[in-house]
Amino acid sequence: MGARVSAASPGSVPAPSLGVPPPPPLGTQSPTSPTGSPLPPEPLPEPGPGTFEDLHKKCKDVFPMPFEGAKLLINKGLSQHFQISHTMTMSTLQPSGYKFGATYVGTKQFGPAEAYPVLLGELDPSGNLNANIIHQFSKSLRCKFVSQIQGGKWLATQLTTDWRGEDFTASMTLGNPDLINGSGVIVGQYLQNVTKRFDLGAELLYQYGGSVPGGQIGIYTIAGRYSGDTWQASANITPMAGGLHTCYYQKAGDSLQIGVELEGSLRTQECTATVGYQIELANANLAFKGQVDSNWCVGATMEKKLPPLPFTFSLSAFANHVKGTYRFGVGLIVG
Repeated sequence: MGARVSAASPGSVPAPSLGVPPPPPLGTQSPTSPTGSPLPPEPLPEPGPGTFEDLHKKCKDVFPMPFEGAKLLINKGLSQHFQISHTMTMSTLQPSGYKFGATYVGTKQFGPAEAYPVLLGELDPSGNLNANIIHQFSKSLRCKFVSQIQGGKWLATQLTTDWRGEDFTASMTLGNPDLINGSGVIVGQYLQNVTKRFDLGAELLYQYGGSVPGGQIGIYTIAGRYSGDTWQASANITPMAGGLHTCYYQKAGDSLQIGVELEGSLRTQECTATVGYQIELANANLAFKGQVDSNWCVGATMEKKLPPLPFTFSLSAFANHVKGTYRFGVGLIVG
């Protein structure tokens, strides 16, 4: 499935998402997400602290992504550089139907699991399109263009540029630029290695346009991360919005990972704590993720590979005990 444009600033103004790791060279079987989408393998370690957007990535990866309904995904590699996919979805919460996806990976390599340019696309029968173009021009410079077209209109557009140094990463994103109406979002991010284990960074989000009170608004965020041998603690604070986001990740063993997230805002007077875990049983080809939060929401996903066939069977469940809503999903990935 194609990549999605979805992220939010800790403040009240949405910020475009930054960066998607490129998929592996085609011809090899990729791991899959609980939603049935093919995912790239864990990228090789890169110099510097990584991007500001990935500050909480280790903790976030532990949490499940529940889905609802039934999904069937068929992947087919046509060559070493080109792959197509067919997705059938039946759901009461999101549009159901068929989607066609295509992935092209170029020949310019910067590592065994990275090749550029990368072109990702997903199209449905109504003409709605999600498209990504990722290219690394040099060892330090990487650019990404993301676009969404729905109902014949450009719903979202963003261009992200990352510059990676030996001990820092600087990123700049331009989101939904409208030269006619004079609106758009600009996000600047910087993350610096202070020591081998400690990183500090900042983000500045600037939005302008007629729908913004006063015509423009700027929100800044400061962040830090400390990494141990088997754990990682990270936090970011947005003073203007009174927002706090903290994460803690712990690798408890070869098969168990635990994540704890706390997110709150003085402006909304709300605070949510979430505990998640991931269990991987390599001998059984089984992966399980679960989470529970302070709002009495419980979610879990399970993936079971079925060798020697290239099949992956997935189950999903989500329950909100306060609202009394429950969602269940089943999926099959072929290829």
